[in-house]
Amino acid sequence: MLKKVFLATAATVILAGASMSAGPAQAGVMNMSLFECAKKAKAKHRGDRKAAKACRKSCKAKKGGLLKKKS
Repeated sequence: MLKKVFLATAATVILAGASMSAGPAQAGVMNMSLFECAKKAKAKHRGDRKAAKACRKSCKAKKGGLLKKKS
């Protein structure tokens, strides 16, 4: 009984690790591009939060459109 539980746990850990390593590669690209939008907006519009937010939203829309077309 204990042997079966141990083997089932090991198989679950291996499958969970394999599924986690496959997904985030593309998600990381999207998150980094959106992070770049925020950095660019902060640098371009220091002190003006409304303008920075508008800049960030337009950048996200452009990046989102480009990323969706690739998929």
